[in-house]
Amino acid sequence: VITEFDAAKLRPVLFYEGVFSGGTLRLWSGVGTISWNSQTWTGAGSLLGISDITETADLRAEGITLSLSGLPSSLIAVALSQAQLGLAGSVWLGVMDAAGAVIADPYLAFKGKLDVPSIEDSGDTCVISVNYEHQLIDLERPRIRRWTHEDQQIGYPGDMGFAYMASLQDQVLEW
Repeated sequence: VITEFDAAKLRPVLFYEGVFSGGTLRLWSGVGTISWNSQTWTGAGSLLGISDITETADLRAEGITLSLSGLPSSLIAVALSQAQLGLAGSVWLGVMDAAGAVIADPYLAFKGKLDVPSIEDSGDTCVISVNYEHQLIDLERPRIRRWTHEDQQIGYPGDMGFAYMASLQDQVLEW
């Protein structure tokens, strides 16, 4: 990889893998199909762009937006019917050699969870924007748990530690 970065002509490549309810969509930034990581990746211009992948010094969840060409009706169907919140998506950055082969292991630049896809149809073209939130977004989600027998059964089925918690609230204890 270092040799290719020092070469006169750099051939970067992006890989996108998105999990949808009907299966996994694998696209790459080139034309045609390519094999990498024991998977087949489809090109042909379906992957139009990826927003900036930012890193911050503080602990903050930064998301990305992928723009996909919606001209193949199959991609529109996937975006409308198979996109579910929270499913995984990943973007890798790699380098190709002069023969068109992927060199070594591409770098995992982003891994997150599907947020909201949107479709922008202008009549001539159709662009599907898929938003992904970083995995750190889960830190901002409230964790609401109760001190009840039913809630205890979610994490520890069969545990009787909170079985009498409801009766204790009105209990008068004399010392």
